Amino acid sequence: MAEEGALLWEPTDEVVRNSKITSYMAWLGRTGGYEDLWEWSVANPADFWSSIWDYFDVAGERGDGPVLNGTMPKAEWFAGSAVNYAENALRHAEATPGRTAVVFRGEDGARGTLTFAELREEVARVRAGLVRLGVGRGDRVAAYVPNIAEALIAFLAVSSLGAIWSSCSPDFGAPSVTDRFSQIEPVVLIAVDGYRYNGKVYDRTQAVRDIAAKLPSLRTTVWIPRVGAELPEDAATWAELRAESAPMAYERVPFGHPLWIVYSSGTTGLPKPIVHGHGGIVLEHLKAISFHQDLGPDDVFFWYTTTGWMMWNYLIGGLLVGCTVVLYDGSANHPGTDVLWNLVAEEGVTYFGTGAPYITASMKAGLKPSGLDRLRGLGSTGSPLPPEGFDWVYSDVKPDVQLGSFSGGTDVCTGFVGAVPLLPVRSGVIPCRCLGASVESYDPAGKPLIGEVGELVITAPMPSMPVMFWNDPEGERYRDSYFAEYPGVWRHGDWIKILPDGGCVIYGRSDSTLNRGGVRMGTSEFYRVVERFEEIADSLVIDTGQLGQEGRLLLYVAMAPGAALTDDLVAALRTALRTELSPRHVPDMIREVPGIPRTLSGKKLEVPVRKILQGTPVEKAANPDAMANPEVLTHFVPE
Repeated sequence: MAEEGALLWEPTDEVVRNSKITSYMAWLGRTGGYEDLWEWSVANPADFWSSIWDYFDVAGERGDGPVLNGTMPKAEWFAGSAVNYAENALRHAEATPGRTAVVFRGEDGARGTLTFAELREEVARVRAGLVRLGVGRGDRVAAYVPNIAEALIAFLAVSSLGAIWSSCSPDFGAPSVTDRFSQIEPVVLIAVDGYRYNGKVYDRTQAVRDIAAKLPSLRTTVWIPRVGAELPEDAATWAELRAESAPMAYERVPFGHPLWIVYSSGTTGLPKPIVHGHGGIVLEHLKAISFHQDLGPDDVFFWYTTTGWMMWNYLIGGLLVGCTVVLYDGSANHPGTDVLWNLVAEEGVTYFGTGAPYITASMKAGLKPSGLDRLRGLGSTGSPLPPEGFDWVYSDVKPDVQLGSFSGGTDVCTGFVGAVPLLPVRSGVIPCRCLGASVESYDPAGKPLIGEVGELVITAPMPSMPVMFWNDPEGERYRDSYFAEYPGVWRHGDWIKILPDGGCVIYGRSDSTLNRGGVRMGTSEFYRVVERFEEIADSLVIDTGQLGQEGRLLLYVAMAPGAALTDDLVAALRTALRTELSPRHVPDMIREVPGIPRTLSGKKLEVPVRKILQGTPVEKAANPDAMANPEVLTHFVPE
């Protein structure tokens, strides 16, 4: 078993000297290490975020208002300022028009590129088309599109107008999409006729018709032909939308003006429509991508994602720092598990991000990726990466790569904790709390903890916190989501341990904790033991206890191809859990299931399964259209 905390990578003097954060510290005139800089950033939020605006010379008008008014949940940033996301993303077209801005690739082998000048030209054309459709400031434009160039172009065009973007991936079912889009009343829907995934073609024309029929606010549906499906006779097309050239222009809007609407998973209720502002996202992504990912104009940035996950919004933020961003439309496992590693090699990617399950799957497949000469950063998010995943990266991927495990969320469209090029990488440990993120671990009474597991909380506002939830005029739903437990303090819903040196370990969701005989444990520790077995492809553990009463501990396992849940394997699992966790954490039952339920972005659905086991009907426990594999839920119904 891998040793948590073992040193795997240290920055060389050259890495530290050439890092973007070192240049920033020199510009600030600050000395000392990263922890000193972090403490200053959270103790002086107005000074810190003002320095980010100035250091990156954000395009916009600062105004003469205060940097920060009030505190959570009603903090206001940069009163009197005016800014536009698209203007900041496309300004590199002025200085380096011929440099590649976007590489887009498909599962079918298709590949294309756009320079910064070409990207700006395409955005200007689509912007003019949207104006012809009557789209203006504050209007919502919804998109049912995969991770393709047209998605990025349309988003930038929408944001340049001060209109509001919202997207879902076409693998979302129509009811799940209407649950989201009907809340925001879009005036235009941009949609594909279909998509390719895992070697198959999926026609989505009927789904688009069903979605449009449930959106009475729609004026127009714009179709992007992708798979040659039959479109309505009078269909407006992408070609028509971008038909006319036009000069580029930008509508500067107040700092907190809505930029996009993203959504909570929607597996156990109506998805929360989370609104982020132009200014907050610009500042947060400039800071995070430049200082924590250490990226700039010489880098090629790729994160495997869909348009339905906030990592798409984060990935395209690479344009803000002048990166080349890589968009990939397709499966991570077709034709083989190595498809993403091959793409990284072929495109000369310098920073590759993915979900922790992909790293684990690559490890279990015995991959040894090659040709990664330019790769210097590897990001992992979505769920905790176990120490074994850390160790595999350094033994079989690249010994000099900086592995950055990040944890944050859709709620803020960034990471609260992550990596930085000034600090070493240790197995299973996230190196630091991110700049400007006042992260603490709280006990139930609201007392800060060091070296103990507690609730992940944020004690000071961040600019990328939601400006509101849509259709929540009094802010009641927003307050209930984050501030009900600790008034004035953001409770995120994760278990975290903060180490004395500032490192962090995430233990999974705090609403799916294992509590056995008074010993609380995050589910990630349990999965680390179980999924180390080669025979186990995936697993889910549920503690059925409630209201202080200890219930049964149930372990469900999905087997690897060709493996079986034998008596010997069950005995080995029990022994490993007893030895490595505690006798209290030996399951009362171990059962094989055909698959583990996950959201469309890959998160395990522990809470809905717990509800099913407690008697909630399957159809009420989780929304199948928000799931990647809803068919497996019936296998968790008690017999």
